[in-house]
Amino acid sequence: MKIPQLIRSEFARLWATPMARLAFVALMCVPLLYGGLYLWGNQDPYARLSEVPVALVVADEGAADGGPSVADGGDEEAGGAGSGGGDSRSVGEEVAKALVDDGTFDWHRVSAREAARGVEQGVYDFSVTIPRDFTEALDSSDGDAPRQAQVILTTNDANSYLASTIGEQLVQRIQREVVRSVNLESARTLLDGIAEIRASTVEARDGASQLATGAAEALSGAEELEGGAQRAHEGSTALSSGLGTLRDGTAQLPQQSEQLAGGAAEVAAGNAEVAQFGRELAGVSQQAYDGLAAEREAILADLAAAGVDPAVIAAAAERLDGVGAVLGDANTRVQQASGRLDELAAGANEVAGGSRALADAAPELASGIASAAEGAAELDLGLGTLAEGVEDLGSGLGTLADGTGELRDGLASGLERLPDSSAELRERQAANIADPVELRTTDLASAGSYGAGLAPFFVSIAAWIGIYALFLILKPVSRRAVTALDAPVRVAVAGWVIPAMLGAVQMAALYGIVAGSLGFRVAHPLPAYGLMVLASVTFAAIILALNVWLGSVGQFLGLVLMVVQLVAAGGTFPWQTLPAPLAAAHHYLPMSFSVDGLRQLMYGGDLGDAGWDAVRLALVLLVSLLVAVLGVAKMTRSLTLRDLQPSLIG
Repeated sequence: MKIPQLIRSEFARLWATPMARLAFVALMCVPLLYGGLYLWGNQDPYARLSEVPVALVVADEGAADGGPSVADGGDEEAGGAGSGGGDSRSVGEEVAKALVDDGTFDWHRVSAREAARGVEQGVYDFSVTIPRDFTEALDSSDGDAPRQAQVILTTNDANSYLASTIGEQLVQRIQREVVRSVNLESARTLLDGIAEIRASTVEARDGASQLATGAAEALSGAEELEGGAQRAHEGSTALSSGLGTLRDGTAQLPQQSEQLAGGAAEVAAGNAEVAQFGRELAGVSQQAYDGLAAEREAILADLAAAGVDPAVIAAAAERLDGVGAVLGDANTRVQQASGRLDELAAGANEVAGGSRALADAAPELASGIASAAEGAAELDLGLGTLAEGVEDLGSGLGTLADGTGELRDGLASGLERLPDSSAELRERQAANIADPVELRTTDLASAGSYGAGLAPFFVSIAAWIGIYALFLILKPVSRRAVTALDAPVRVAVAGWVIPAMLGAVQMAALYGIVAGSLGFRVAHPLPAYGLMVLASVTFAAIILALNVWLGSVGQFLGLVLMVVQLVAAGGTFPWQTLPAPLAAAHHYLPMSFSVDGLRQLMYGGDLGDAGWDAVRLALVLLVSLLVAVLGVAKMTRSLTLRDLQPSLIG
């Protein structure tokens, strides 16, 4: 009996009656129902989170003027934010608005009591509460009692464990968004403060520069002042010394000036007498001169009357004229001398008056000179102190000039370290500081959706379940062939080919659902389908070997092996998270190879890894077929009446 004959015989048995045909079709559809329905139900659950009802309680009272505000109408039971006085800001309201606008969940703004009752009764999967002091706690970082703001998540795993997990992720996202917002405002405030500090530093640098210039000028002026003060001190010393000498020299001035006044008065009196004598002498001289002229005329007349010779008269006249000229000249001198004596007398009187005035003023003058000498001594002492002070001032101004120069240079150096930025640049810098890390995902291989991510795992499970279900109605080997033929290879291969062919058909239908109906992207369609078929025929060889060797017990062990592989294949969580024994088993179980290989082929991963998974599946296939052949050979040599009894299954 050939292998095709064995196959036809088994198919004829499966299609013999309407009930057998119905059972056959139903079992063929088992992997499609399992894999297709499960992947359809989990095709993209994250895209339908907006259907998940979530309670949102906003009790934040906000804060006004940069600090906490006193709410005048808020009530946590009402689920609304309190309204503070003035320009109140509620960060909780801002967060709530962003959540509702985002539309990730089906949000319901309710009171705290309604939220608690709804989560308990399953009306809401979970609730998010923003408490009264949310904004106040955020603002507390500026005060002396900082504390963290809280977002309260209320879950009920009896509603949905995964919903609770998603709620925790949501609250973490809220936390990140609030932290980013707070960091943005803090960074903006910091950068604006630095900009103000820079502007003030520019002014301070300019002022320090002016101050340094002024200090240098003041130092130069102080040096000149020091030289002038020194010269003034020297002059005051000389003045004090000279006034001292003058004071000593004028100590007898009152007495001497009194004597001078007396002598001047006596001289004035003598000069007055001399002037009087001169006036008298001038009168006599004038009379003599005037009398000579009259006498000349009389003498000449008498001579003419006496008959004196005119020549004699002329000679006499000439001589009289000579005498007259001499006498006139003498009279002129006498008159001049008398005038000078009068002037001398007047001057002597003035000198006497001045001497008297000097004598009267001499005591006061002497006293003034003495006072001036004392003042000059005090001035000299003061100028000496001034000179020392000006010297200290010059030293201090030198230190000031050095200090202001260092201040100017320090401010200039510090100014270079302060960034000069525009408002727009500061806004971008603040945004970058608030959120400095951008996640850029490079997909070496991308599933695309949650359902596509689970597809390799559930396709592999469906392949195992499909083969397992077929062996409920298929006979692992033909017992007639075992008894009639001594050909364990043909019998075993025939027992494997039938489920292998049916498994290939199942995989074709399942591939159509995955890539067609559900629309999952498959990067390498033909290799992916080929690996699905390889996995199915490998599973068929494994279950065949178990049935050949252990019969009904082997069929049951096939179910146990499927459960072990469900856990160890790493289809959901990474296999590294498994307990050590299961993690070790992962490397030897065929479903692990199927899952890993399908991931590479469906998502566009490494074809080399997929090829190695295919090789390992092929090795498992060959080993399983060899084990099945050995089992058939054993059955051929040791067949008993018990082996001909019907099996408990199939």
